[in-house]
Amino acid sequence: ISGTTGWLVDYPKMAQLCEAKNGSFIYASNFSLGVNVFFELNEYLAKMMANLKQYNVSMEEIHHTQKLDAPSGTAITLAEGVIKHTDYANWTLETPISNEIHIEAKRIENVPGTHSIFYDSEVDQIEIKHTAHSREGFALGAVVAAEWLVGKKGIFNMKDVLGLTSK
Repeated sequence: ISGTTGWLVDYPKMAQLCEAKNGSFIYASNFSLGVNVFFELNEYLAKMMANLKQYNVSMEEIHHTQKLDAPSGTAITLAEGVIKHTDYANWTLETPISNEIHIEAKRIENVPGTHSIFYDSEVDQIEIKHTAHSREGFALGAVVAAEWLVGKKGIFNMKDVLGLTSK
């Protein structure tokens, strides 16, 4: 079970090792059960908005001041979910070009994690948001994933754990 970001360039090596050793492995950028449902909601909304070119997508993520990476792995996963279903090609922390999603990464004392996705047009805005009230949800999700993994072999993700994988 791994929730650490920054090593994913080596994910194929880990998957190969897991298969060679007949092991089991789950990676998630975030183990919160609510965040993983939010990931699905984000992708569903991106699919619905894909042909509405008058809307620009942007994101905001807020974390505690001790968090060193920016944007968070969760924000990157959310951006990748939009990119997968739209004409956006990348995300950026800088001023975006036409096919980039701007992510504003804020660090504020005692904030476990808040992620918002905005679809802005001249006439309105659609916003979806997930707010963690504490760090307990992240630990709970990791325990649920570990318990689910017992007796299984292979490489999985939180969609598998939560039964969100299309059959």
